[in-house]
Amino acid sequence: MPHELPKTYEPGAIEARWAEYWVREKLFHVETPSSQSQRSDHFDSEGSGRGRPLHTAKPVFTLLLPPPNVTGRLHMGHMLNQTQMDILVRWHRMRGFITLWLPGTDHAGIATQMMVERQLAKEGKQRRDMGREEFVKRVWEWKREYGGAILEQMKRLGASVDWGREYFTMDENLSRAVREVFVRLYEEGLIYRGKYIVNWCPRCETAISDLEVKHEEVSGKLWEIRYPVVGTDEFITVATTRPETMLGDTAVAVNASDERYTHLHGKKVLLPLMKREIPIILDEIAKPEFGTGAVKITPAHDPNDFEAGKRHGLAQIEVMDLHAQMNENAGPYKGLDRYEARAAVLADLKEQGFLVAEKDYTVALGKCDRCGTVVEPRLSEQWFVKIKPLAEKAIAAVESGEITIVPENYKQIYLNWMYNIHDWTISRQLWWGHRIPVWHCGNCGEVIVARETPSSCPKCGSAKPEQDTDVLDTWFSSGLLPFTTLGWPEKTRDAEVFYPTTLLITAYEILFFWVARMIMFGCHFMAGHRQDAAMKQASGYGDKKDDSVPFRNVYIHALVRDAERQKMSKTKGNVLDPIEVIEQYGTDATRFTLAAMAAPGTDIAFSESRTAGYRNFANKIWNAARFMFMNIERVDAGLRPGATEGGCNYAGIAGFRPVSLEDRWILSRFNRAAEDVNKSLEMYRFDEAANRIYDFFWGDLCDWYIELIKPRLTSENGNPEEFAKTIRNLTTLFEASLRLLHPIMPFITEEIWHAMHEGKPPKKSIALAPYPEADEMQFDIPAEIQMAILQDLIVSVRNLRAELKVEPKARVSIEVFSHDPETWNVIQNNREAIQRIAGVQSVTDTSESQARQAPSRSTSRFDVRVDYEKKIDVAAERERLAKELEKIEKEIANGQRQLSNEQFLAKAPAKVVEGLKTRAEELKVLRAKTLAKLKEIGG
Repeated sequence: MPHELPKTYEPGAIEARWAEYWVREKLFHVETPSSQSQRSDHFDSEGSGRGRPLHTAKPVFTLLLPPPNVTGRLHMGHMLNQTQMDILVRWHRMRGFITLWLPGTDHAGIATQMMVERQLAKEGKQRRDMGREEFVKRVWEWKREYGGAILEQMKRLGASVDWGREYFTMDENLSRAVREVFVRLYEEGLIYRGKYIVNWCPRCETAISDLEVKHEEVSGKLWEIRYPVVGTDEFITVATTRPETMLGDTAVAVNASDERYTHLHGKKVLLPLMKREIPIILDEIAKPEFGTGAVKITPAHDPNDFEAGKRHGLAQIEVMDLHAQMNENAGPYKGLDRYEARAAVLADLKEQGFLVAEKDYTVALGKCDRCGTVVEPRLSEQWFVKIKPLAEKAIAAVESGEITIVPENYKQIYLNWMYNIHDWTISRQLWWGHRIPVWHCGNCGEVIVARETPSSCPKCGSAKPEQDTDVLDTWFSSGLLPFTTLGWPEKTRDAEVFYPTTLLITAYEILFFWVARMIMFGCHFMAGHRQDAAMKQASGYGDKKDDSVPFRNVYIHALVRDAERQKMSKTKGNVLDPIEVIEQYGTDATRFTLAAMAAPGTDIAFSESRTAGYRNFANKIWNAARFMFMNIERVDAGLRPGATEGGCNYAGIAGFRPVSLEDRWILSRFNRAAEDVNKSLEMYRFDEAANRIYDFFWGDLCDWYIELIKPRLTSENGNPEEFAKTIRNLTTLFEASLRLLHPIMPFITEEIWHAMHEGKPPKKSIALAPYPEADEMQFDIPAEIQMAILQDLIVSVRNLRAELKVEPKARVSIEVFSHDPETWNVIQNNREAIQRIAGVQSVTDTSESQARQAPSRSTSRFDVRVDYEKKIDVAAERERLAKELEKIEKEIANGQRQLSNEQFLAKAPAKVVEGLKTRAEELKVLRAKTLAKLKEIGG
């Protein structure tokens, strides 16, 4: 007997147990195959009997988990990302691929430092009081205590990663690789130090990259200020949204072509409030068509002004400190906060007659993405990557097709950004992170860039070189992960087998933060790398020439929004905690919701009502399994399909022996479902795959097939042989269907699969069993056509019963007319099923005119009338037929539009076009029948 399933499906009771089992048994650990053992004998189909070995290398599927921040907790974006990755990983593993999913966490420099600083603040401490070394120790303690929370959540969700390869971006081997990259880039002239305008966050006290600044349009002010021209009675008027920065002005620019200012060329203006003479310069930064045509130049506080200042050799006067407070260069405003200084400057300008106007103005305000503080453009000495040489290779990799980006519109977004990329500020003024491997000699000023800590200065011999206090941008180290996690800079077998990785699934918001940088670093540092040729060919990438790319494919998933398609935010109070959703509905139902709603390029409007529906789907599967178990005396190896140990071609259902129309039909439907699901997953159509499985499992298998075979399951005493065949077919089909569903709903399928095998399955997990593939030899078009007739008839009768409000237990007689003898034969041969499932007492052949008398239904194959003594509401029937006619007309118009579209006909598969033509003919028949009925009742 199979293990008995509890009466009620309780996901919480089974999910934790299987999640723990998968980790404990190390089911998803991957041993790297040696070059000698990579070849394996596979059999050409699951249990095909032919047994022809295919001597070929195993295909490889490698996926890198976008490392969540060590500070993180699971949110719906993580849940979607990890669900999609896990579906594809399980799918490939079951298809016989050597499948590696690498997990890890990111040290998250700013976020983690802020988290620990908040903890210290509650204790009345500050990091500067502790000193750097003690603070970093404290961060490591925090990481050990709290840092693994999100990975523990992943384990609870059943993510099938290789936990034995888990990494942290500040592990010693990865830190060594980071230093190696920095030194090589420096030696190649691609890293430099310089004083430039950076985005400065006064709260985090560090420079941040352009990508870490979020701009939002706010209502602000534009102030016009007049600067007196020295030696004249004239003024030049300039406009600014940041009047406090005027204290650092070193010039006013006009355009050489602007005739309004020709007479002022070479003159100077007196800077209001500061009484400092500054030159009038000629520069293209001033546009005659904008405003007054004159622009104030503040090289230390604006990136465009900085470049203009370099062109003209202007002084760079900083008027703010690290905290955005005015410094000694701000004169009487020293010590004021930037906004206090703004108010004071405006008041003084007005009092002294220099303020011309104040206008409403929309300002694009830049804020720190991490803490929300308004960013200040600030002159600062930082480390930079000279990015264009790296970007050129990364552009070529995508344009040449070596890397595919899906959906395709993101390809152009990526390329547009890469073509306009600026040098990358990689230094951060933090204490937590990869410290920049640069030392400064306090004796002679020598800058030492080294892989290891130098004992002395190589120039003067001083024993006191001090390491640079800055750390690297977090994205610098995470951009190296595709190859550093595989052992780089050493040449390893891991890299030969698993690099390039196959796929990256990620969100659009880190396309530039992370994806672009991985491509740049991979193409640069893995140039000349060669993937194992046999495995590359087996994996389907034999046509790819460049093995330096970090991945072959990028899939950008959608955002998860609330049910009203609003972006989730704490402010709106509409944030859904996935753990709470899972506790209520189960992990499988939550995963299925995310998969079923994940159409490429379309954001997901997450609805708990949908999740509740998929919880009911899990119940349906559970109850179907219980029904099956109640009818089984034993389930042994003979009642399940065979599974070869290493094969990856598992077509159809071996062991299923059709003995009836419904058997032939379900076998064909299963194979079509397997074909559709495999194709959908290949194209990242998680929604199509999920919905196809749902339709098959709930509709075809549970609602139709099990209902149709019930008489055979109750006739054991009368015909034990038929009973045994029916049970064999049902268990074989159900087991294969569980494997089809497993990647999306891993927990319930694992539970039932083990129960079917009495706790002694042929493999440790259904996750290691073969994934179903379609066998065209098991397609049965005649059976599908015949079953479609039965289904149409039964559904038509059920609908008529509902309209007539026939009591559920009452049986009715039906009259059927069909022009097609084959249709009538199908009905005759399956009379018992029709009577039982549709609640019918008798089925009789009748004339066309009689069959169309109300209450009746028409299809392209037959007309059916229910013989039930109840007065027909003619008006309601007329309204129903009118609506039916409108629906038919609309479908006809849509079909005609598609069939008359030459572009559609050129691209659509032949079977799709043929199906549309067939449907068009059916609709013509239905239209004629509906019109005839309307005429009969005076419509």
